[in-house]
Amino acid sequence: MIRVGFRWLARGLCRHPEAATLSGGRFNPVDFPALVGVIEHPTRGLLLFDTGYDPAFLEATTPFPERFYRWATPVEVGAEHAWHTWLAAHGINDSDITATIISHFHGDHVAGMRHLAERPIYCARAGLTELRAPGRFKRVRQGLLPALVPQAADANARFFEEAPAVALPSGFAPFSEGRDILGDGSLLAVELPGHCVGHWALGAGAAHHAGSAHTASRRCRVARQVDS
Repeated sequence: MIRVGFRWLARGLCRHPEAATLSGGRFNPVDFPALVGVIEHPTRGLLLFDTGYDPAFLEATTPFPERFYRWATPVEVGAEHAWHTWLAAHGINDSDITATIISHFHGDHVAGMRHLAERPIYCARAGLTELRAPGRFKRVRQGLLPALVPQAADANARFFEEAPAVALPSGFAPFSEGRDILGDGSLLAVELPGHCVGHWALGAGAAHHAGSAHTASRRCRVARQVDS
């Protein structure tokens, strides 16, 4: 069985009325930390699940109309969130990162991609296509900032939609199908419709064999991200 290590790390935050994300929530602004999942795979090395905020977000939202994005969700990105400073604070070597997995292309999930664009990126084709579509005002309304994702990432993309489909263990209910993105059953991408185009979650667990009634249902767990 292939098991992976997983931990969440915060990298920057934004503030937004609680009611915008929680039914019955208050209209007072609350902090939403941007999370980065650190995955330790026994043969694939260190992978990141999303990248959190980065000073690049402030650069990308300086001009108009992109500045509306920053006004709508004020962010807190300090010197401690600079790439190498943040990595060092958490004991991560840049050279150890072998790939990035992107849940979706909102700015708080991909702001650090300029540091990772030359390495493999696992993502949804639908999400990347939407990011590259014309229309700056439309993209801002969708929370998309193409300047955060260098064009080099497109050539290095491995798409969820093209990975082998597998039946999911009961622990993933109500979802029944996932994508085996590494081909070894260790990481399963699961499409989550509703939040935005190309939004996927990530399941991590023991090796999974499609069609087997004795899959990793007791060992799998879903890595859930906080969406702003």
